[in-house]
Amino acid sequence: MRGVHSAVDDIRRNIFTEVARLAYEGGDLNRVDMIPYKIVPGEVAKHRHDVFLERAIVQERVRLALGMSLQPAGEQSPVSAQIQEAATDQKYFEEPLVNIIPFACNACPPKQIRITDSCQGCISHPCMNVCPKDAIYLDENKHCHIDQSKCIKCGKCFNQCPYRAISKIERPCAAACGMDAIESDELGRAKINYDKCVSCGMCLVNCPFAAIADKSQIFQVINAMQRNDEVIACVAPAFVGQFGKDATPAKLKAAMRILGFTDVVEVAIGADLCTVEEAHDFLESVPAKQPFMGTSCCPAWSVMAKKLFPQFKDYISMALTPMVITARMVKKDHPNARICFIGPCAAKKLEANRRSVRSDVDYVLTFEELQGMFDAKEINFAEIEGDPADDMSEGTGMGRGFAVGGGVAAAVVEAISHIDPDRQVPIEYGDGLRECKKMLMMAKAGKRDGYLLEGMACPGGCVAGAGTITPVKESAANVDRFKKAAPELSCTNSPFVSRLKEVEE
Repeated sequence: MRGVHSAVDDIRRNIFTEVARLAYEGGDLNRVDMIPYKIVPGEVAKHRHDVFLERAIVQERVRLALGMSLQPAGEQSPVSAQIQEAATDQKYFEEPLVNIIPFACNACPPKQIRITDSCQGCISHPCMNVCPKDAIYLDENKHCHIDQSKCIKCGKCFNQCPYRAISKIERPCAAACGMDAIESDELGRAKINYDKCVSCGMCLVNCPFAAIADKSQIFQVINAMQRNDEVIACVAPAFVGQFGKDATPAKLKAAMRILGFTDVVEVAIGADLCTVEEAHDFLESVPAKQPFMGTSCCPAWSVMAKKLFPQFKDYISMALTPMVITARMVKKDHPNARICFIGPCAAKKLEANRRSVRSDVDYVLTFEELQGMFDAKEINFAEIEGDPADDMSEGTGMGRGFAVGGGVAAAVVEAISHIDPDRQVPIEYGDGLRECKKMLMMAKAGKRDGYLLEGMACPGGCVAGAGTITPVKESAANVDRFKKAAPELSCTNSPFVSRLKEVEE
């Protein structure tokens, strides 16, 4: 589903645009109740059987985009009744961050293996022969069927059918969830087990019914800027190419100043410092104090590791993430500024919501939410003049490479080659939470001793985050070009390395 533009994308982005427009225009905020009618006009439903259902779903998504919580279906009230809760310049998220709108869920069937009408009733019956539970039987026409009460969903029959007559069916949200956190309620609709969820957001971008959404601070960020607060944007390395070919770094800075941001800083500078710190941590700790070390920058990965493998919690690097390092540096230079991290990641919202990080990062927006702000202001990058001095040339190539899977570990190993040229460091990269779990199972078995382990919750790395706009392969190629264009390659040559101790205090 990722990388193919759909009606679900349009719904999400239209809501962000209308919420941003409401904040920019100000005035009587009670007109928030008209947003569902603007997005779903007329009397005929476009995507569902009922126009009123479509509007009710949009209304709940508007609530989430305002940073508010969902309402139970039996206790509906207009968004305007609670709009003053959102009409502030600061609002921390009330968990849960990622939400399923129950009446928007299609109640897709849980995982099943089914034999379709394409079954030819062959006499070899390889599907029957490989089934470990004798769940496959023949009807009077010698066609195969599956007894679902016996089937264990192993998929062996699926792999053996010569006619490809057997299909696998699984909820897209559940298939995308690396934590197996998607369960069913009493009506068969999807629900999230929040004891397992790490807020990676993969479910919300893989639901074909627009039933899953996360909370946003877009309204509060704009309110702060409308009140003339100094709001500085810290932009994650995956930004390049997200807003179209015309959105060069210099033009992006110019456009963001039009939105109301005071300045824009490249988070790759924080990635550089994170790299150097993790390189020193690894050299000091592995194997003297611990058998391996995991990277720290992906919050969903680190939370997953600590939830499922608590014995390894001290083996995940304690280095500050690039977001936090960058925010601290900016606040050292601009004590009165508010910091807005802008990136590809839903889980960064959860990280910024931690009490230990709140004083550093005031807001988190995704690229998709930022695009809503550009649309609200009708910004056309082809018509914007960028200042060549705003080319975002402060980050190194390796720091920019954090955006792509494997880039963090590669940067740390490259830094180690400068600090201790004789040290050889084996690495492994977990591409998505399921692969991360397998990686840690190998570590648990003692087969990753001496390793640097990089975990990324989103398959492909940050360029595949839940808040991205550009297809993953295209985004990875854009990041690679941006990485090669950096004035320095190694993080150890960053001009900001001298400030590492300052931000750790």
